[in-house]
Amino acid sequence: MSGNQSQYSHHDKRITLAFTGASGAPYGLTLLGSLLAADYQVFLLVSSAARVVLATEEGLKLPSGPDAAHKQLVEMFDCDPEKLVVCGKEDWFSPVASGSAAPKQMIVCPCSTGSVAAIAHGMSDNLIERAADVVLKERGQLLLVVRETPFSTLHLENMHKLSAMGVTIMPAAPGFYHQPQSIQDLVDFMVARILDHIGLDQKLVNRWGYDQR
Repeated sequence: MSGNQSQYSHHDKRITLAFTGASGAPYGLTLLGSLLAADYQVFLLVSSAARVVLATEEGLKLPSGPDAAHKQLVEMFDCDPEKLVVCGKEDWFSPVASGSAAPKQMIVCPCSTGSVAAIAHGMSDNLIERAADVVLKERGQLLLVVRETPFSTLHLENMHKLSAMGVTIMPAAPGFYHQPQSIQDLVDFMVARILDHIGLDQKLVNRWGYDQR
């Protein structure tokens, strides 16, 4: 795991962000950049399938090793190295694996329906699933940006189960009323909605009924 463990508790704003193997890498990267720019300390978890998606959709070949991935992302986002903690997928000593140390907020973006199923049933077979399980048991805020279409009955049942536990289910379904002119405008719409839900003021998209384009 990258980062200096003694520095973890020194940051007031801490959040866990996970990328899984669903399509939607631009959402995850834009969200990561927004969180870092807002001075959050981000604990980043990236599945093996997510690295494939990042390479396919964004041309970003993220190393599997946490230290190498940390170095690449710090350079990419030009951020304070201490603000980004990249965890290995089975780093059970990471703060996110323990209710006594984990951030109280977690976002999975993009979130595969396989991850939804594992989280809904408390599987905890990897660090992403364990981190989500911790947030649930500690009554924190868990937000899943699910990317799949169409949804099967199983997908809907799993999401309903999690929603009943207080999880925010936010399918990657951008609106068009802000008159998007590019793919990035659509990405920004979704990221803006995510930021709204974690209580972070955003300027990516104008709010309906206020400042219009």
